[in-house]
Amino acid sequence: MSLRKVVVLCLGVCLIFTASAAFAATPKYIVGIDGDYPPYSFIGADGKPTGFDVESVQWIAKEMGFEVEIRPTAWDGIIPALLAKKIDMVYSGMTANEERRKVVDFSNIYWEIDQALAVKSDSAVTMEDFLAGKVTVGTQRGCTAAEWIEDNLVKKNILPADKFRLYDSFPAAAMDLEIGRVDAAMMDDMIVLGAIKGKPLKIAGTIKTGEEYAVAVRKEDKELKDKINEGIGRLMASPKWEELKAKYEMQK
Repeated sequence: MSLRKVVVLCLGVCLIFTASAAFAATPKYIVGIDGDYPPYSFIGADGKPTGFDVESVQWIAKEMGFEVEIRPTAWDGIIPALLAKKIDMVYSGMTANEERRKVVDFSNIYWEIDQALAVKSDSAVTMEDFLAGKVTVGTQRGCTAAEWIEDNLVKKNILPADKFRLYDSFPAAAMDLEIGRVDAAMMDDMIVLGAIKGKPLKIAGTIKTGEEYAVAVRKEDKELKDKINEGIGRLMASPKWEELKAKYEMQK
């Protein structure tokens, strides 16, 4: 074999290894979401995960040079799944509260919400009735609405435990509200607005909790947290942020 052929062959081999190394170096993260949590994360008509948070993390992944796999996960088990390394982050309307901060780390804040109480459109139920423990109320298990009701009403013997119903998702609670199995349903305001749209339901009032949404990661994953923080900053500074807010009707 001539020297020229040897050089060409070596260059070809180097290019193959370089390309393979570049491909292998692209990190992939599994993103845990609640699959029934519109407008933040849900399964679309095509059977694929979508929503404000899903499109956000997909944009961030492309911008920051990594790949993501979106994995719907039961909400009450999503932090255990993160800690067990079944997923690498939770990007799905999660409140960064002190209890969760004990076991996971959070990115910068990207959204703020309050708690809203839904009732039937023809209902006479008021916020005063709810706060006095006079109504049967439902919400999603494992969420901050459930924590608020438990801490402020049930534990203080204001709301009897048998008047507090927990569901796998808020849409399930809203369905029971619509057919009269519960008198009210409480959840993050944007979730409630989406769940009652086009249904004979209304918002009776809100509780100003000022909760802040962020992305949850394991405490040791500092590099991933830094990537997400930079990505959120780039997203919020880009036209895509307003586009997503408009698409998912995120104006309160």
